Amino acid sequence: MAEPAAEVPPGTFPGFVAEGTLLVRRGEHDKALPCFTNALLLRPGDKQCLVARSKCYLKLGDTENSLKDAEASLQNDKTFSKGLYQKAETLYTMGDFEFALVFYHRGYRLRPELQKFRLGIQKCQEAIVNCIGSPSSVKLENNEDICFLSRQAEGRKAQQKLQIKLTKDQKRTSKQERVRNPQTERQLLGELYADKAFLEKLLKDEDLMRSTTKQGIQVKDLVLGGITYLNTRTEFWQQQKPIYARVRERKLMKQRWIRDKKRKPDEVARYIVKSMEDIDMLLAGGSPEESLKKAEHVLKTIQGWSDEEVPNKNELIGNLHNCMGNAQMEMGHTDAALQSHQTDLELARQNNLPDAISRALDNIGRVYARIGKFQQAIDTWEEKIPMAKSSLEKTWLFHEIGQCYLELNQAEEARSYGQKSLQSADEEGDVEWQLSASVLVAQAQVKLKDYQAAIINFEKALEKAKLLHNDDAQQAIIIALNDVSKSFIEDLKEAEREVTSASPKDDDYSSENTEESSRRSAEREGSAGSELSVETRSNERQEDEEEEAEKDDEEPEKDEEEAEEDKEEAEEDDEGNEGGDEDSESEKEETGTGESEDDAAEQRAAAPEE
Repeated sequence: MAEPAAEVPPGTFPGFVAEGTLLVRRGEHDKALPCFTNALLLRPGDKQCLVARSKCYLKLGDTENSLKDAEASLQNDKTFSKGLYQKAETLYTMGDFEFALVFYHRGYRLRPELQKFRLGIQKCQEAIVNCIGSPSSVKLENNEDICFLSRQAEGRKAQQKLQIKLTKDQKRTSKQERVRNPQTERQLLGELYADKAFLEKLLKDEDLMRSTTKQGIQVKDLVLGGITYLNTRTEFWQQQKPIYARVRERKLMKQRWIRDKKRKPDEVARYIVKSMEDIDMLLAGGSPEESLKKAEHVLKTIQGWSDEEVPNKNELIGNLHNCMGNAQMEMGHTDAALQSHQTDLELARQNNLPDAISRALDNIGRVYARIGKFQQAIDTWEEKIPMAKSSLEKTWLFHEIGQCYLELNQAEEARSYGQKSLQSADEEGDVEWQLSASVLVAQAQVKLKDYQAAIINFEKALEKAKLLHNDDAQQAIIIALNDVSKSFIEDLKEAEREVTSASPKDDDYSSENTEESSRRSAEREGSAGSELSVETRSNERQEDEEEEAEKDDEEPEKDEEEAEEDKEEAEEDDEGNEGGDEDSESEKEETGTGESEDDAAEQRAAAPEE
C-alpha cells in the first residue's frame, strides 16, 4: 500500500490540471497526458480530470483508453454531461455510430440547451444513413426473443469477421480499392493521399516486398497494412462527411463569408466602440506602443469598409489619427504626432466638423509648445479661442498662451493672458486653475519689475496652495516670494539713494542762510585781521554752505529772532586774533558732526570774545 503513495510526483492537483489544460490549448496533447495522469494519482476518480485525459487519448488516436476514462467519469454520476459527451465522441470515432447516437440522446435529454449534443445526433444520423442507406430501404423484423443488445452483439461479430476476412485477403482488397476514383480519394484523404500513393508505388518494387525487417516482419505486410488503414479512414471520412456534404459546406462557408463581409450596423458599432475603448485604456495604462498598434490596425480595417457600412467613416478616421498622435506624443515622436494631428485637422475641415477642428488645434498647439515653437503654438491656440465652449476650457487656453508669451519674454502679453485666465478660473470656481493663473500673473509682473504687485499675487497663490494641501506648490511659491522680496528691498534702497543724492538747491530759505553765513565770515575776517589765504576762505565758505544745507534738512525753518541776536553779537566783536582762526576751525568740525543749530551759534558768538 505504500508504493502508490511513493509514486505520487511532487506537485499539487490544481497545478497539474492547469499545466495540462495549457498544453491542450497549445495542441501538445502528448505532453498534457502525463500532467492529467499525475493529477489523477493525487486525486483518483476526479471526473473532470478523467474527461480531460480522455480527450487527450482521443486526440492521440488511443480510442480504447479514451473510452475507459469516459466510462470511469460516469461511474459515480450517470448524469455527468461532459462524460456522456466524451463517451459519445469516442464511440463515434471508433465507428460505433449507433451507440454514440444513444449517448448523444442521453446528453441532449439532460442538457437540451447544449448545442454540441444536437450536432452529435445530427452527424450520427448522417453517418448511419451513409452506411446502411435511408430507413425506407431497410426492412426490420421484430422477433420477441431478440433484444437490442443481442442485435448489437451480432453486429459486432459480423464486423469482426469482416475485418478478419479483409486481413487475410489484403491483396485482393487493395486491387479493388484501386478502382476508386482518384479525385474522390484525394478530396477525402487530403494530405494523406500522397502517402497512400507512395505506399502503392512501393508495392511495385518486388525485391523490396520480398525483404523483411530485423524483427522478421515482411515489408509487404507493413505496406499493405498502411494502405488498408488509409482505405478504412477513407470510408470513415466518407461516412462522416461525404463529398456532397463537403460541397454543401463550401457553399455555406462562401455564403457566410459574403454575409460577414456585409456587416450589420450594430456589429460595426460594437466593434468601433470596443476598439476605441481599448485604444484609450492602453494609452491611459502606460502602453502607448500597444495603443498605437491597435489604432493603426483599426484604421486599416475601417478604411476597407464601405461608406454604407460606416456612415461616419471620415469622422472616425480623423478620431483614429487623433489617437495615433496622442500615442506618438507619449512615445516622444513629436514629428509623427504633429503629422497625425494635422491630418486630423484636414479631415475635420473637409467634413466641416467644428468639434474635431477644435480638438486638432488643441493638440497641434501642444506639440508646438513641446518642441519649443511658442509663436506657432500661440497662433494655433488663438485660432481655437472662439471655439472654446466653457470657462474651464478658456482658463486652460489663456494660461497656455500666457505661458508661451512668458517663454518669449513678452511680459505684457503674458500678464494680460494670465489675468484673463484668472478671471475665467474665478467664473468657474476652480481653485487649481486659480492657483496656476495667479502664479503666471506674478511671474509676468516680476519680469516687469512690478515687485509689489507680484508679491500680492504670489501670496494669493500661496493661499490657494494651502487650500489644496499642495506641499510642492507651497514650497515653490515661498521660494519665489523670498526672491521677489529681496528684489523689492533692493529696489527701495536704490530709490532712497537716488533721493539722497539729489539735495534741494532752490529753497529760498537755504539761499538766505548761505548769504548770511558768508557775510558773518567776512566780518570776522576783517575785524580780526586774519591772515587766511584766499584758498582757506573759500574752503570756509564751502563748509558753511554745507552746514546750512544740513541745517535746512533737519530744521526747515529757523527762528528769526535768534538769527538777529547772532548778527548783533557778531558786530560787537571788533577785536580779532589768531584764536579766531582756531575757533573757526572748531566751528567747522562741530558743524560737520551734525550738532544742533543753537550750539553752533553759541560757539561762533564766543570766538571773538576770547
